[in-house]
Amino acid sequence: MATVEDFDHLNSSVPATKIEVTVSCRNLLDMDTFSKSDPGNKVIDNTLNPDFVRKFVLDFFFEEKQNLRFDVYNVDTKSSNFSKHDFLGQTFCTLGEIIGSLGSRLDRMLSGIPGKKCGTIIFAAEELSNCRDIATMQFCANKLDKKDFFGKSDPFLVFYRSNEDGTFTICHKTEMIKNNLNPIWQPFTIPVRALCNGDYDRTVKVDVYDWDRDGSHDFIGEFTTSYRELSRGQNQFNVYEVLNPKKKGKKKKYINSGTVTLLSFKAESEYTFVDFIRGGTQLNFTVAIDFTASNGNPSQPTSLHYMSPYQMNMYAMALKAVGEIIQDYDSDKLFPAYGFGAKLPPDGKISHAFPLNSNPENPNCMGIDGVLEAYFQSLRMVQLYGPTNFAPVISQVARCAAEVTDGSQYFVLLMITDGVISDMIQTKESVVNASSLPMSIIIVGVGPAEFDAMEELDGDNVRVSSRGRVAERDIVQFVPFRDYIDRSGNQVLSMARLAKDVLAEIPEQLLSFMKSRGIEPRPLVPAGDICVFVLHG
Repeated sequence: MATVEDFDHLNSSVPATKIEVTVSCRNLLDMDTFSKSDPGNKVIDNTLNPDFVRKFVLDFFFEEKQNLRFDVYNVDTKSSNFSKHDFLGQTFCTLGEIIGSLGSRLDRMLSGIPGKKCGTIIFAAEELSNCRDIATMQFCANKLDKKDFFGKSDPFLVFYRSNEDGTFTICHKTEMIKNNLNPIWQPFTIPVRALCNGDYDRTVKVDVYDWDRDGSHDFIGEFTTSYRELSRGQNQFNVYEVLNPKKKGKKKKYINSGTVTLLSFKAESEYTFVDFIRGGTQLNFTVAIDFTASNGNPSQPTSLHYMSPYQMNMYAMALKAVGEIIQDYDSDKLFPAYGFGAKLPPDGKISHAFPLNSNPENPNCMGIDGVLEAYFQSLRMVQLYGPTNFAPVISQVARCAAEVTDGSQYFVLLMITDGVISDMIQTKESVVNASSLPMSIIIVGVGPAEFDAMEELDGDNVRVSSRGRVAERDIVQFVPFRDYIDRSGNQVLSMARLAKDVLAEIPEQLLSFMKSRGIEPRPLVPAGDICVFVLHG
């Protein structure tokens, strides 16, 4: 039976997106004297161009850097010891790189044998179809047990997905209907993978509770069903007896504690984040870094901008943690990077959106390493000053996003700051304006400052508003970096924790924009339709 705490974490139970990766190789090294190599995985006899039958089914998490390594061997014996076989080459990549490549097809050169061309390995990724289905259903109940002494019950339903080990995981809770033994609950929508993980015959358990203000909800009864049963819609088989095992054991004349009826059911396929990425949608990543004086003198070890030869500062860590994941979904790897709150040479003019590479005509940096290089170079050139104004950079990126609203690009702005926003009124207005555009904003707070005001921008609980206008979507995610720092000083672990939290909402924010504009993913370009022309002079 569920505890009260279980009801507060329903969204965390949705299983991961399943991605199927297909592998092939071309022009492998020929290691056999009298026949072609027999490359590993599921062994394919005598070919230098194998298409492996076995598929790799992997759990995909956008917010994590999922490193993969592939080794190819020429199988000479039945031994499972790799040292008994000829090594043909290896490659490293991330799952994000495969999905983010054109058509979710990634070609990589194999390496690992000095002086030899080891051939090419080809990956193709596809989302398993049962991940995208969603179901909308509505229930009512009749003659539920009366649990309250002075009034009728306040019933609600809790749905559980059954797991392989026989346990149950909560996947949905309906609203409570006050003082009613014959309630009609509102329709609700749930991903099929959350309800049954794609197994249509897997048991779905439903508990009926009487809500109590102090959280000690009274158990009325339960029933079981399955996705396949529910998908048949309203009929006599989708009227369920609510049974209370304790009552049934005590009372011989006990029949049930009421009935629950399925009123309506509709299933449809919903586009996913992977659909849009495979269709060519690019994530356009922009960085903005706080250069205000409150960070401290960069030449001093106490400064948040201190450039230590031994480890990265928090600004660099946040930038690298987020950027290294997002760059897998941006084909040109060119990232605009800005600073704010500094005096610029030669005239000491204060700027709140200056390019880190000192090129106003082209603020793009090549890859995350290029952004880091431009950041360190700026620290040597500009004077840290103030105030901490966010609106200019947000408006700058919003202008770019406003020019591309066809779904081909989605803009992610990472702002890293150490202090309280000076232009909160203007920032709120810029966030409200940006909420109607293909854009998300990640704000990472570094250092020991209090960031309470930042929570106003993170619209998880209350949507940001300005001058009577409410943000169309929740597009801001704020976190203080100190909450993610590993106590043992492991920077890699700290960065992974940060990235996982701040990037978790990006796929849903992208989908909410696409859905609000009726934008569908572009058709996938088949690998066979990609042509390469070689021009001979």
